[in-house]
Amino acid sequence: MQDLMKQIIDMDRKARQITETAQQEKVDSEKEIQQKREEIRQKYLEEARRRISKNEPKERAAAEAAWVEKKKQSKRLSDRMDELYRDKGDQWVEQIVAKVIGE
Repeated sequence: MQDLMKQIIDMDRKARQITETAQQEKVDSEKEIQQKREEIRQKYLEEARRRISKNEPKERAAAEAAWVEKKKQSKRLSDRMDELYRDKGDQWVEQIVAKVIGE
């Protein structure tokens, strides 16, 4: 009977030890997974930052070229409006005055 009790107690102790070891392994695995996830996150962030810094000069140059083109287009339109005013300004003034005074 004593041997049976001792066996039961030993089995219980071993079962608790196995359970405790499994719990510790679970905690360790969760920590490792968290660490790996953070490493992967950092890796992707670094890669994204590297790509951004690599592409920034190209994007800046493209934006600058687009700005220069828009500026040229604006200048052309402004010059065209000035030309139209020189050619037809007096006519427009006469038409506006005539409409205002009712002629």
